[in-house]
Amino acid sequence: MSTDLSRLGQEAVPRRLHASPATVDWALVRRLHEATATALAEELKRRPALSAAAQQELARTLAQDGIDDLVRQRMRAGQAVPTPDDEVAIAEAVFAAQFGLGRLQPYVDDPQVENIEAHGHDNVWIGYANGRDVRVDPIADSDEDLVRQLQHIAARLGRAERTLTTASPLLTMRLPDGSRLAAVIETAPRPQLVIRRHRIRNVDLDDLVQLGAVDRALAEFLRAAVRARKNIIVTGAQGAGKTLLLRALANELPVSENLATIEKHFELLLHELPDRHPRVVPFEAREGTGERAPDGRRLGEVTLTELVEQALVMNVSRVWLGEVRGEEAWPLIEVMEAGEGGSACTLHARSAHHAFERLANLCMRGRAAVTPDHAYRSCASAVDLIVHITTVDERWIGGERQRFVSQVVECNGIGEGGRPAVTDVFAPGADGRAVPEHDPVDLADYVRVGFDPDWLQAGRGHWPSAAGGRR
Repeated sequence: MSTDLSRLGQEAVPRRLHASPATVDWALVRRLHEATATALAEELKRRPALSAAAQQELARTLAQDGIDDLVRQRMRAGQAVPTPDDEVAIAEAVFAAQFGLGRLQPYVDDPQVENIEAHGHDNVWIGYANGRDVRVDPIADSDEDLVRQLQHIAARLGRAERTLTTASPLLTMRLPDGSRLAAVIETAPRPQLVIRRHRIRNVDLDDLVQLGAVDRALAEFLRAAVRARKNIIVTGAQGAGKTLLLRALANELPVSENLATIEKHFELLLHELPDRHPRVVPFEAREGTGERAPDGRRLGEVTLTELVEQALVMNVSRVWLGEVRGEEAWPLIEVMEAGEGGSACTLHARSAHHAFERLANLCMRGRAAVTPDHAYRSCASAVDLIVHITTVDERWIGGERQRFVSQVVECNGIGEGGRPAVTDVFAPGADGRAVPEHDPVDLADYVRVGFDPDWLQAGRGHWPSAAGGRR
């Protein structure tokens, strides 16, 4: 059995037809793209109302016309002509250069690719779902060409036109397929690019059990926590699978539940699952333009903090924040404290216990008037559960990368020293995976929504007897 969150969805999936980047004449693609873009721009001058779909169809026609002209020229000169497969690959590459991600497009289309990293145009690594990291061919002719491609992507593929220049050298944006692109120029010796893909969107706790990321006892406990409207924080390192687990928890919600999701860039994507979440209100922050108002804020900027506050007037019963990174921590804590419960978020932290330190620090960072005592007390009263995901990467010694839940900590108010009192409901077992450790103090809340306490006993090796009692 697989034991990694990243292995979900590795069943055979038909791949789109793409030639390997190494088999394409990129100089030819560049010439055809330039000719196609010029002809398309001239047509748009004549027909400015041309729809996006019509523009794409016209671009395909123009690219094919260019390929046909090339074939005729080479035939007249007695030169080798592209094969039919080569023609398809060239046409796709020209189209991707105009409307997609250029040479990156085949990797984005590959269902097994999780991450794309570029440290300059020719030091490119692809991370696959099975844990492999593979170095691949260059994605541009030069670093300058890579920057031009990124500028083209920023201007065309985001929800709003973005820039990547000397004046604005940092870029973070969501791509049309939901992937997150981050790029840096000028502040590093070479342009840096990372694309993180969200391959699996329709996932639930039963799927994670099949993976071995959680066992059945833990899955039943987490399912009951969602039903009991517990406030949950999912923690772990970058790339641990926090968003995937949060998505799985969300998919345990009743279809009738009305909730708001608040993210810097859409990653949960619950609004794209209307059968599961027909009443979701999806909020995405907006960074604003390069111009600034008198108060120093970017024009048009909408922050996560403002969205959390707006969610409170949208008649939602739960607020799910994709990731807590900064000053939005304090309004989220206030939502958890004052609302009906059932809110959730993710947080970078090295352990479940460390999460309280991180959260309290973020609260104080966002509100100068919040003292450490106030921050810890508010966190202790707001948070019900911390669920921590551990990443074990032994590829460097011939092993594999594994990601699994290792801890579930219940918060029981303020304890000694003004810090939250906690109960380790699930703790790392012999292999590091979470196994039942102690009954939660609020066990009755879980039982009320259908949780069988025998699951906790079974996880400790005490199996229910035939008569229904415990051995």
